[in-house]
Amino acid sequence: MNINTYFKGGMLLLLAACSRKDDAIAQKFNVDESVSVVEWRGSAPTHYHTGSFKVTGSFQTNGTKQVTGGDFTIPIASIENFDLTGVPKTELLDHLKSPAFFNLALHPTATFHITKVEPGSNNKATVTGDFTMLGQKHPLQIPAKIIVEKDRLYVEGTVNLNRLTWGMNSYSDPAGTLYILPEVVITLKIQGTPSK
Repeated sequence: MNINTYFKGGMLLLLAACSRKDDAIAQKFNVDESVSVVEWRGSAPTHYHTGSFKVTGSFQTNGTKQVTGGDFTIPIASIENFDLTGVPKTELLDHLKSPAFFNLALHPTATFHITKVEPGSNNKATVTGDFTMLGQKHPLQIPAKIIVEKDRLYVEGTVNLNRLTWGMNSYSDPAGTLYILPEVVITLKIQGTPSK
């Protein structure tokens, strides 16, 4: 083998190695707040209400298109309702912000810190983290679908959250005038863009 052939072969190996290295670089994705929401559904035995919160934060990924971590904040003041209008809607949102529920004045945010992500098949994963609400932190597992692309990250998942675990105990007596079921359905619909 002459020196030119050896040099060209070495350059090809070097370029291939660099390409693999670039592909394996960990990347941070910031939550796209304009299109990301955390939706909720709270139910009583005879009816239910639906709505959403805004969400901020970021995901960490590795070089194999997997999420490895992340931190997120939900501003309680951003709570919205989908199924009411006018005065009933305003009254519901004010009630949810009151000490009977989210206690906005004392606890303006809820947070989620990812501690583990277990990937499955077909872009599915189990996301485990610490969820803090009303000043209480407890573990929470969320089954989710995660798609990591070069310039966009998609996460969608649904979990039943027992509000009593975090001390949201109002209207939890089945014999009371108003009984609200302990479990609230939470659905994540989050998109992320690469951090610059």
